[in-house]
Amino acid sequence: MGIDLGTSSLKTVIIDESGALQAVASKDYQFQSPCNNYAEHDPEEWWEACVSTIRKTVAESGIRPEEIKGISFSGQMHGVVVLDQNGNSIRPAILHCDARSGRQVEELKALFGMEQIREFMMNPVYTGFLLPSLLWIRENEPGNYDKIRHVFLPKDYLTYKLTGLIATDYSDASATLAFDMRKMGWSEEILSRAQIPAAWFPQCHETGQVIGTLTTDAAKETGLLTGTVVVAGGGDQVMQGIGSGIIEIGQASANIGTSGQVSFQSEQPLLNPDLNTNTFMGYKKNRWIVMGAIMNAGLCYKWFNSLFPRTDYEEMNRRISEVGPGSGGVIFLPYLNGERTPHLDPDLSASFIGINLRTGKAELARAVMEGVSYALYQCIELCGSLGLKADMMVASGGGARSMPWLQMQADIYNVPLKVAAIEEQAGLGAAIAAGVGAGVYKNINEGCKTVVRYKDLEVYPDRHAHDLYMEYYQLFKDAFGGCRDTLHRLTVLGRKNGKGEGESDG
Repeated sequence: MGIDLGTSSLKTVIIDESGALQAVASKDYQFQSPCNNYAEHDPEEWWEACVSTIRKTVAESGIRPEEIKGISFSGQMHGVVVLDQNGNSIRPAILHCDARSGRQVEELKALFGMEQIREFMMNPVYTGFLLPSLLWIRENEPGNYDKIRHVFLPKDYLTYKLTGLIATDYSDASATLAFDMRKMGWSEEILSRAQIPAAWFPQCHETGQVIGTLTTDAAKETGLLTGTVVVAGGGDQVMQGIGSGIIEIGQASANIGTSGQVSFQSEQPLLNPDLNTNTFMGYKKNRWIVMGAIMNAGLCYKWFNSLFPRTDYEEMNRRISEVGPGSGGVIFLPYLNGERTPHLDPDLSASFIGINLRTGKAELARAVMEGVSYALYQCIELCGSLGLKADMMVASGGGARSMPWLQMQADIYNVPLKVAAIEEQAGLGAAIAAGVGAGVYKNINEGCKTVVRYKDLEVYPDRHAHDLYMEYYQLFKDAFGGCRDTLHRLTVLGRKNGKGEGESDG
């Protein structure tokens, strides 16, 4: 059983030993935004979604509880969950897409300086990561901070509810800004300088390692058996890589989910001097992923379609296909919620540029897809500058379910794209890890070879389209360079004079 804790839904999948999908269930939810730029979630809602989808998959598949050999997890990364001495959640989890901790980010930059950030953290200091979010709690909610005894990441709350144990994995831990990737442990230097107790942080495991078994109480709630093996799992990017079969050096993936990521497997932690990409630990020791991450990917297309009363996605795909590359001269800068790679600015807004009297809904929709793809191509270029190359990529997420969007990606990235046969790659990766921990597979490699399959589809780039896209891509970068300051100032001014303190943007 693989459980994927996402930002907008939780999905549970069950596979058999050969990788055949036996059942899948999903529970949607919405994080809270009590103030503009806040993103937080009550962890109990995740647990309720976990319980309901476990019960649903078991019931619909007809599988007996004793046949479930193991459970593992994929989880949204970076967020912070805090527990008190009794193991109760103190406040809602602060999520990866939260931007409240801008001041704490600047404080950390001043505390360490860029050279030591490169040395100790090896990643940019950005809002939504565990460390600055924890500092925000200390500075703004001292009463809650004083109650903290345990700190971990979103998926770890589910493993805690199942086993009663406080634990995490290396991949998620390495994406907190509080972890020493060279020593493979929580950083004494970072935590002592930030004056945060190291005792709050959990023990770390490899993705396929067993961390415990189901307690009697968890078994009663889920309908599974006491003693069922629970396996560590990992951050969603690592688990999605496993579910896509991307585990070897030189392999890469491009994901368009709510946010977007380009991820390369690496045999060493690569230091980017500009700190505008991320390097995290992979599914085992001495394996890393280097990635570029954009804040707004499928979110942009979902937002665009929300502006209209009804959207038939198949009809929109047909209409988008009738518009040529470049969307009739329209460019979309996809910064609805700030940006990470490469701009590292949570205070950016999005923009359409080049709208004219001939511009219609199809042109705008295609421009949104192209803008997201250009932003991901910037990530590919940056990873390429670090020596990371791939002659094929696996596409995943919502962007892999639209043929026009797949073709755009292939044309812009200028590499062939493959698509995994099962859409729930992160949940599949978690199920493979569960199989490893339960002894069904010898290791992650064997699990991937046994389980992962691809659609009978390979999308090849069109040379003429790529050349044309590169002209638009240069304009995309020029347009951003020319209006970056304006977009930043508009965002800040809009927050100051926009919605009230308790209102949500929806």
